Amino acid sequence: MNKDSAFAYQAVYRYLVELIDSARTDGELKLPSLRQLALRLNVSVSTTKYAYALLEDAGRVFSRPKLGYFCPATAMQPPAPADNLLDNVYAYARQPGMLALCSDAPSMLLSLENPLLMIERELARQYPRSAVPLYQPFGEIELRTVLAERYTRSTEHYWRPEQVYIGADLRSVLDMSLAALNLHGSVALVESPCSWAILRQLHAANIRVIEVPLNTDGRFDLQQIHEVLQREPVALAVLSSTVNIPHGSLMAAADKQQLCEWLSERNVWLFENDSYGEFGFFAEQSRYRDFANPQRLLVFSTIDKVIGSEAPFGYVLIRGQEAAMQRQCLDRAFRLSPIRQKALARLFSSRRIDQHTQVLRGLLAGRMAQMTRLLQEHAADQLNVVAAAGGATLWVQSVHPVDMRRVYERLLAKRIVIAPGALFSQQGLWGDCLRLSYTVDWSKDIGQAVKSLA
Repeated sequence: MNKDSAFAYQAVYRYLVELIDSARTDGELKLPSLRQLALRLNVSVSTTKYAYALLEDAGRVFSRPKLGYFCPATAMQPPAPADNLLDNVYAYARQPGMLALCSDAPSMLLSLENPLLMIERELARQYPRSAVPLYQPFGEIELRTVLAERYTRSTEHYWRPEQVYIGADLRSVLDMSLAALNLHGSVALVESPCSWAILRQLHAANIRVIEVPLNTDGRFDLQQIHEVLQREPVALAVLSSTVNIPHGSLMAAADKQQLCEWLSERNVWLFENDSYGEFGFFAEQSRYRDFANPQRLLVFSTIDKVIGSEAPFGYVLIRGQEAAMQRQCLDRAFRLSPIRQKALARLFSSRRIDQHTQVLRGLLAGRMAQMTRLLQEHAADQLNVVAAAGGATLWVQSVHPVDMRRVYERLLAKRIVIAPGALFSQQGLWGDCLRLSYTVDWSKDIGQAVKSLA
């Protein structure tokens, strides 16, 4: 091998190492063929073959006859540690071979993605493509109409399609709503623990957050809230519609009614998080919107919790703010697939989603009971569990003073990822708690993972 070819194979080797290390995949990575790589890097086939041989000797790649070279999932490198705990948790949760006990996605147990895509293909044949995509800035009218109908409950509690706005995801609809109502830089009252996505969006809007902790039975200290409302210039309150997320408990109807009266007296905006509104395990569940001032009510939710990641859209329902909301939609110029929105509308209008959600609730309740039994069997002396009234997760607190960040770090070595309670507070609460998912890969040894946690 002459000097030039020696330098060439070293360069190809470095190129392949960087390609492998930068890849993020849940399975095997198909690598370029010898000829593809030679053409891409302007070297000889013998040079690429030698570079692959070195990687094969090192165990970084393997070959399959007539198929080429592959990189096994176990060769993927872990992410660089992030200073932000949330970024760190979700980086590791996406790594191949990790058991993620930190998810909060009900649709992982049962999704509607295949029916959605089948309807979308059917509609694509019915609607010929236009030279200019006819994007509707506020969302497709079919989807807005079915959502308005879905939230209408009586002649007093009803919605119209023009009061519904579709966005790309939860973050975008929250950002749009806060801007439309001129709430940036204001003060927000939130239940605690609170969804990390909501806390992050409030922080991005420079909103000062006042957290009101939930006790073990899912109730607030109402006297504490009353004093906060009298003392602080609260402009909005962000609360879960039914099941308190991620706490998993259910607020009493009388408490919701009292809180809504106080918010109405002070013209405080109520942002009702309905992302898990369909996932309560009990038939009768009151919602804040049953008691709220309709002129100070905003309901927001996402569709992916029910259907899956192919439907990430978020939406907002709000009255009397048409001009401000429309301006925010126009400024953001969401370019959302019209056909997919129409397909979603068909799923809603056909009641397919209602049937699916009923089955999914049953699956969630079964998996919740299964995870609770494992915790009682293996960790009863270490962990107290809040009985879940719905949702996809359990809220768990250590019996003894324990920093769950350190537990999280220890479990990473066992390739297990949990969500420490610190993720769900801006004020340092819940350090001895964690959110534990039961929408996990049950083909794995979850009992052993619970033993490791204990």
